Amino acid sequence: MTEHAVEKNSPQPKKARMSQSQVKTMLVCFFDHKGIVHYDFITQGQTVNQQCYLEVPTRLRECVWRKRPELWPDKLILHHDSAPAHGVLRVHEFLAKNSITKLDHSPDLAPCNFWLFPKLKNALKGQRFDELSDIQRNVKTLLQGIPENDFQDCFRHWHHRLTKCISSQGGYFTGDTNR
Repeated sequence: MTEHAVEKNSPQPKKARMSQSQVKTMLVCFFDHKGIVHYDFITQGQTVNQQCYLEVPTRLRECVWRKRPELWPDKLILHHDSAPAHGVLRVHEFLAKNSITKLDHSPDLAPCNFWLFPKLKNALKGQRFDELSDIQRNVKTLLQGIPENDFQDCFRHWHHRLTKCISSQGGYFTGDTNR
């Protein structure tokens, strides 16, 4: 074994860090226990305001009609987080007019936030994307590759989280290792 002498004034060793991709995209995704129902990529630079967001449930309804006709027209339930665009009057009116039930909860309870987005980020970690189409193609492939039983597991975990939230009377809780 050899020893390396380190002088008192030696510079600190450099740590390697990953550089971030130059392109980013926002994904809006809707799924149920069977799989992906609909997803959209928000145009780069687009502000997600009420007009932008109103286009999303319009396209979602078309996808539900095609992919999940048993939910058509009045058994559609959306779990929204507290994003400002979700709460505006025009969105509420659209959802009511189209018999879409909206659940509002903390982002901690949204399956996209605790399950889907971390799953996608983990799969893409360490990859660099120079073109928007590259990242979107990779995300699309990942979404299509998620098996149905993973979605079913997600909803079991969602039920577990909701039960814990109800048990704590809406209070904050930690240690949810049962993912």
